[in-house]
Amino acid sequence: MAPDRDYSIAAGQVNIAVHEWGAETADPMFLVHGGFDFARTYDVFAPLLARAGWRVVSWDQRGHGDSDHTELYSWDGDMRDAMAVMDSVTSRPAPVIGHSKGGALMIQLADAQPYRFSHLINMDGIPYRRRIPDVSDHERTRMMAGDVQRWLDDRRKVSQASRKPGTLDDLARRRGRMNPRLSHEWLCHLVTVGARHDADGWRWKIDPAMRFGGFGPWRPEWTITRLPGLPMPFFGILGSELEEMGWGTLPRHVAKYLPDGGRCEVLDNVGHFVHIEQPHLVSSMILDFLGGAS
Repeated sequence: MAPDRDYSIAAGQVNIAVHEWGAETADPMFLVHGGFDFARTYDVFAPLLARAGWRVVSWDQRGHGDSDHTELYSWDGDMRDAMAVMDSVTSRPAPVIGHSKGGALMIQLADAQPYRFSHLINMDGIPYRRRIPDVSDHERTRMMAGDVQRWLDDRRKVSQASRKPGTLDDLARRRGRMNPRLSHEWLCHLVTVGARHDADGWRWKIDPAMRFGGFGPWRPEWTITRLPGLPMPFFGILGSELEEMGWGTLPRHVAKYLPDGGRCEVLDNVGHFVHIEQPHLVSSMILDFLGGAS
């Protein structure tokens, strides 16, 4: 189901595309998409939540979907955009649901600004990686210089790049290599809402300058250590089937970091995109957790 409302807000100098499902007068909840995704990946999931009485608000992160492309991308930039969207909708705490990168992003925001959150639901977005040993300041400086040089080299290569065009089926098949558990029909739908149709074919509306893992000064292992201090009710949902776009986090990784009263459940035979594979099940689990719209 297409959103009931589409508009944009200014986050600094960046226009962020916002999409809403449900009555504008209902209590808001926020959905945050993952990396290399866009808000319209919630076209089945969001209406189920809206039908339960919520105003469901999602947005395309910078460089994704219908939001502006920018010169630079960073974890902090995405955080600022999220705060701008939330501020434009409500000044009160609201439930927030994040998938993948969006889930990790919201863990950090909830740790820094818990007053924004009434509940935090994380859908397969709890990165876990064994922490590397600390290194001396000298070595860290050398590593930083190498990281910056590689980033500059990459920027030179992609400064004039454009995404490869193709037919609708071509783009669906390409996406299917990263999302092997999603149906071709669903992948074709994603092309129609997440790509544009140019004269030479379809192109994803995702900035070619972005790359996987290009989140700026951020490491996956920093996220899970923020969980214990979260004061709001927390619910994590993991898929048991590992996929290329997933984090590979296992239940045993999460258990010892859960905040007081926090829950984490695993869905068997479900991959990284839990809300697309099992939208009715996942939405009902979340609505039960929230106790219904107030």
